[in-house]
Amino acid sequence: MQFAGVRIVDATLPAIPMAPASHHKNKMSKSRYRDLVVWQRSRKLASDIYRTTQRFPKSEMFGLTQQIRRAALSVVCNIAEGHGRGSPNDIVRFLVIARGSLFEIEAQAILAADLEYLSVEHSDELVTQALDVIRLLNGLIRHYHTKE
Repeated sequence: MQFAGVRIVDATLPAIPMAPASHHKNKMSKSRYRDLVVWQRSRKLASDIYRTTQRFPKSEMFGLTQQIRRAALSVVCNIAEGHGRGSPNDIVRFLVIARGSLFEIEAQAILAADLEYLSVEHSDELVTQALDVIRLLNGLIRHYHTKE
């Protein structure tokens, strides 16, 4: 399925197990943003970052670990919040914030490799995921700019 040149559902992504919750069973409560490939990929990136940072030194709990986790969470939540707003201008504002957080993730993943908390390969994998989500966000931002 396409949405202004942006694929909505990405069949190549593995299913991400979700915690059981009553709102997941009710089809009526499913929000449209959850069908966006950009949200699905940002969710996977956030999950990967949370799992990865579990192995960071405890001394980084309130430093790099917290910063990269907050940035990853910010991406997922800003895409969702933007789509909960009414106007294309509001949506774009939140998508731009999400994009900024992705650039933070890129810098933080590189720094984590510099500090040897991550292998260069693992850092490159996170950076590649972040850049992929940035590309998708840019397409979505362009879509909403044409609606103005």
